[in-house]
Amino acid sequence: MRILLASSMVATLGLAAAPALAGGTVAAPPAEPVVFAPATPLYDWTGFSTGVQLGYGDVDTNVGVDGDGLLYGLRAYYDYDFGNFILGGGVQYDWADIDLETGAGVTAATTENVLRVGLRAGFDSGRNFFYATGGYAEVDVDLAGGGSDDSDGYFVGLGYEVFLTDTVTAGAELLYHEFDDFNGALAGTEADATTASLSINYRF
Repeated sequence: MRILLASSMVATLGLAAAPALAGGTVAAPPAEPVVFAPATPLYDWTGFSTGVQLGYGDVDTNVGVDGDGLLYGLRAYYDYDFGNFILGGGVQYDWADIDLETGAGVTAATTENVLRVGLRAGFDSGRNFFYATGGYAEVDVDLAGGGSDDSDGYFVGLGYEVFLTDTVTAGAELLYHEFDDFNGALAGTEADATTASLSINYRF
């Protein structure tokens, strides 16, 4: 009886293995489809940034005084990255010590600081951001004889910013300003200023 049962089991196993031996291979189970997650952009310009800047300014007026010198200051922006297009806005504040002199070399006034509040918009090319910018500007001036004056105005310009690391960017800007709203001793004065600056920024 035991011999008969063992023979039956061997026969059953042999029949089960026969198709595999006949074909030489065993069909593998169908592979599950591979799903690829969308790639996350390596550089994302959306968010806040703060930085420091150093520049050089040249000032001309309609009253025969002009000057040039260094500016240094702080900047803060918020940008939104739409993909290939970036829109943002922010504020800059520069300290300056630009003497405005007559043709005879006499200092008539000194540019003390410049405030800018504006928008910027441009193209996202990965780690690079090329933009145009413009908005409100305000300048404070100390007079050589004592006192001070200030004027509202505007600025326009071009800029560029590039990622150095995942969170740090470097930037450059060329800006043109106009001021013609002096109300004190400089009433009637019209001034234009061109500045070029470099910046280092931390992006949150």
